[in-house]
Amino acid sequence: MISNLPVIQDPWFYAVAVPAVFIIGLSKSGFASGFGSLATPMMALTMPVPQAAAIMLPLLLVMDATGLQQLWGERNRALVRRLVPWALLGTVVGTLLFGVLSAKAVAGLVGGLTLAFLAQRLLFPPRPGGPQAAHWVGSACAVTSGFTSFVAHAGGPPISAYLLPLKMPPRELVATSAVFFAAVNLSKIVPYAWLGLIDLRNMATALVLMPLAPLGVWAGVWLTRRVSAVLFYRLAYAGMFCTGVKLLWDGLA
Repeated sequence: MISNLPVIQDPWFYAVAVPAVFIIGLSKSGFASGFGSLATPMMALTMPVPQAAAIMLPLLLVMDATGLQQLWGERNRALVRRLVPWALLGTVVGTLLFGVLSAKAVAGLVGGLTLAFLAQRLLFPPRPGGPQAAHWVGSACAVTSGFTSFVAHAGGPPISAYLLPLKMPPRELVATSAVFFAAVNLSKIVPYAWLGLIDLRNMATALVLMPLAPLGVWAGVWLTRRVSAVLFYRLAYAGMFCTGVKLLWDGLA
């Protein structure tokens, strides 16, 4: 019985956790994708970042399964094969540096890089037919995404900085991101357990929140199929801006 499990009882936690789970579900679907990295900082308003990340991991895995069920066939196979190994390297780095770099330092770094990317896109927009970013840029973004995803589930902005300028069809972009992060999140299970983050209280709390996990994904997939590509990318960049400001603020506060 869930009522007998040692779940978190603080009502303020659930006041931020419920919208955080829905927001990250929307992000998992690709709709307003930049907002997903706000979920762990939101939950961290009521608890340490590592605990918030541990509670969020099972929810992310459920969201990944929901998204893959609907999007697997539309992924960009070449990008997945090229980027996922570098992202897994990033999770290894995150495991080794966990506890050395503070969550605040990682948040500030990710926020600063996200805002720098958006400024570059605004001040020096790509010209039609211009060259795409080199493969090494994608590899670097994937490693950074794997690392920041491991530490605070904030891997969205780094990989979005590489994927968004490719201007793929929205559904292909969503599917590619879904497969990318499914692989990254699966790779976190053993390291999180080894670091002592997976305990009965955190997992019981995740179980209470579990029914909410698919709702944001389903809502986001429904919306992605019904909005124009122009609006889709505007929302993605708006999400990255909000995320960048929030993470930079967390790093400097």
